[in-house]
Parts: sequence; C-alpha cells; structure tokens
Amino acid sequence: MYTILTDSCSDLNQTVIAPFEQLEILRLAYTISGETSSQLFDNAESARTFYDRLGAGENCTTSQISPNEFYDAFKAHAQKNEPVLALIFSSGLSGTYNSACIAKEMLLEEYPDASIELVDTLSASAGEGMMVYDALMNRESGMSLKENADWMRAHVQDYAHWFTVDDLNFLKRGGRCSPSAAFFGSMLKIKPVLHVDSEGHLIARSKVRGRRQALRTLAAKFGELGADPAQTIFISHASCEEDALEVKHALVELYGCDPEKIFLSIIGPVIGSHSGPGTVALFFRAENRG
Repeated sequence: MYTILTDSCSDLNQTVIAPFEQLEILRLAYTISGETSSQLFDNAESARTFYDRLGAGENCTTSQISPNEFYDAFKAHAQKNEPVLALIFSSGLSGTYNSACIAKEMLLEEYPDASIELVDTLSASAGEGMMVYDALMNRESGMSLKENADWMRAHVQDYAHWFTVDDLNFLKRGGRCSPSAAFFGSMLKIKPVLHVDSEGHLIARSKVRGRRQALRTLAAKFGELGADPAQTIFISHASCEEDALEVKHALVELYGCDPEKIFLSIIGPVIGSHSGPGTVALFFRAENRG
C-alpha cells in the first residue's frame, strides 16, 4: 500500500482520519510575536488561545515547507520502496507545492526508481482536507497510486470552497483587502463572501450586511451549485463552532444533507493567521467551483 502525504494546511478532522493508516502530515511553521512553532491545535482551548492572541493584535507570520523538508520525507519512503501520493496546499496561495516539485526532482537523481505522485490541490484548509479524505477512500476502494493521482487531478475543479471572515483587517494585512475597504466595511458591518477559484487563488465574490446573512449565503452556495446532498461535506472554523453549526443546520434543513456526513474541523494556525478569528468555511463537491 502507498502512503498519502499532505501538509498541515489541510486542517483535517482527527476523528475523520483516525481509521486510516499510512497518512503523513508535514507541518508549515508560523511565528507569533517572535515565537516560531509548527505545533497544531491540541484541542478547542488551544485554538481559542491562539485566536484570542490574534484578536488582541499580536502579529503572526507563516512560512512554507522547504524543499529539504519534502526531500527528507520522500527519501524516508524511497529507502523503504514505499510509493507516495502527495496532495499539497494550493500553488495559488503558497510556494509549498513548488518546494515539493523541487524535492521530487532532487530525490529522483538519487533514487531514480522512487514512485512519487504530486497533486496540486488548488485548495486550502478543509477543502484540501476533503481531497485528502477522498484520496484515502479511493485507496481503500483499491485504486492504484497512479489511478488515484489521475482521479484527483481530473476532479480538482469539483471541490467548491466558500467562506466568510469576521474581521476584514486580517485580509487587509495579507493584501486581500484595501485599507479603506477594511475600514468602511468594518464600520458598516460588511462581511465578504469569498472562494478559492479554479487557479487556487483567493477571490472575493460578494459582500453582505451582517454575520448571520454571511453564514446563510455560504449555505445557499450549496444549492446554487446543484451539489448532491448525499455527499460528505466539510466545514472549518476559526474558534467559532456555533457559527459553523449554524451553516451545518442550514444544509440539513434546506437541502436534506445527512448531518452524520457533515464534518467540522478547526482552522489551523497557518490558514487562520491570514483569515483571522471568526472565519467559517464550507467545502463540498459540485460540477464546478462556482
């Protein structure tokens, strides 16, 4: 059996992935107020502490996984003749995928028979995590490494990403929102609705008044894109579980989605440092990303 490798930006729900073997997660690093770490959240309390620090004004920066880190991970598997399927954070948002490509080239010079398939998920947070979950399920159903990699590449545009943030100033810091838009948007309680487009870039799609309307708009995207209610759905949130549950309940009530197939996860520190506390994101499969 081959290993499926991903990175910590996938924000995977630990309960969801617990049954699977040979899943490896490489961690991106972040630095908050001069303290560098790659530690993921252990529980809801650790996530709350992190987001409280961001909300209090502490600065957080992030760094991608280096080619050497990927090389070391790939080499460990090559030495054991273990194939690897690597699903990596969107190249439209990070240089991490490029690092993986460089590392693969480096490895093949030393281990020309190594079997490594790289997939640019063009996804982020639990959208990337949803692709990892589907890859794990494909492997369980008997797909070979090459079949699984080809399937993921063929379906990458099916994964819809829709989210809203509570504080425009975090998008302003990352250059996703102008200072004037952040200032007036905050005064008028404007909440943006954004998505990750077909090239893996973060794009603002609409603006609504108020938090509740923003959450309802997320759920409405599921119906607008004609998504299948029988599918598995992922929702991630930045320490605001009640809001994530509101989106979940709307999907159940409006579209008849199975609540047992809607999984919540906490947005990790790398994605969360850019989107800020109060972010809620919805991920599902449709005919296109919208």
